[in-house]
Amino acid sequence: MVRFARGAAVSAGLLLIAGFGAGSLDARAQEITIGVTLGATGQTASIGIPMKQGAEVLPQKIGDVTVRYIFLDDGGDPGVAVKNMRQLTEQNQADVILGSSSIPSCTAMAEVALQTKTPQICLSPSRTNAFSFAMAQPAALMVEGMVENMHAKGYKNIGYIGFADSLGEHNLSSMQRLMEPLGMKLVASERYNRTDTSVTAQVLKIVAAKPDAIFVSASGTPAALPQLELVQRNYKGQVYFLHGVINRDFLRVGGKSLEGVIATAGPFAVAAELPDSNPIKAEALKFTKVYNDKFGANSVNTFAAYSWDAFKVLSAAVPVALKTAKPGTPEFRVALRDAMQNNPDIVGANGIYKMTATDHNGLDKRARVMVTVKGNAFHPLP
Repeated sequence: MVRFARGAAVSAGLLLIAGFGAGSLDARAQEITIGVTLGATGQTASIGIPMKQGAEVLPQKIGDVTVRYIFLDDGGDPGVAVKNMRQLTEQNQADVILGSSSIPSCTAMAEVALQTKTPQICLSPSRTNAFSFAMAQPAALMVEGMVENMHAKGYKNIGYIGFADSLGEHNLSSMQRLMEPLGMKLVASERYNRTDTSVTAQVLKIVAAKPDAIFVSASGTPAALPQLELVQRNYKGQVYFLHGVINRDFLRVGGKSLEGVIATAGPFAVAAELPDSNPIKAEALKFTKVYNDKFGANSVNTFAAYSWDAFKVLSAAVPVALKTAKPGTPEFRVALRDAMQNNPDIVGANGIYKMTATDHNGLDKRARVMVTVKGNAFHPLP
């Protein structure tokens, strides 16, 4: 099994552990190198660990070409993510980078991707540039689904509590832009940090404003904190989340307090309950089996599926890039980027990707479902 380590100095050891050698230049021409840096420790671990495990079950070949993986841990720290990115691109000459698992780390890495002209596939909903791509559903797409549901239910007065960072602010502005034309208004707006252990003061202010519904803009296990407090304060309105909470750790931490909350999610979260006519279902169930066979029954996680989808995109692009350049060269990295942004529709476990030169995500409404928590599990919203 490939170990996942932190820091630049361990990469050579990782290759030996994984059974890979540096190889000759000729051998390298028959080998694709995929660098992976994710936050498998630290505050983003509940997201980074399943993404890392998703990468660990990826195939070892694309067609007839061997794939070499180099795994590093950035601990959810953007500075370490950039350091890892530079090691992977400059020292290991990776052809493409998967990572990271948080928006701040992805954003920082994207600058290196642009400087080195190395394709980067972020597994979180990060902004992209000429050499960076993103696999997760963009926040605007998911916020749109949430606002549509709020409006359909007749909610007019909306409360907000979210992370005090760029993610939270982006989600808030997206919600306001969509709800104001619908006659909905923001009646309370509060912030908290990922590391906070209490949001009592913020929740008291929100509850005092008597909102019909509340949007919690947070991800991972820290997202459960406001809901736990809202239940303590006997709030009876509807609470909404986005797809950053779709994992078992969130359900474990939130427990019974999460019963009845609504979230926008990728279709993978409820794959078994999708209609057979949905092409995403078959791919989602295929990945579920691969993952559970390695990590145990019912262990699969929606975040892991983004690693699988990244490989699907690469599997279509690599054969095209190989027609014009050899792996390990600047020309191949550019050719790979070009192929990725000209791929046909790619059916993944979390959506159907149609990337272009102006859209390095390529997802649409087919990558969004509304879910609710019932019996400590996510189910499609009736």
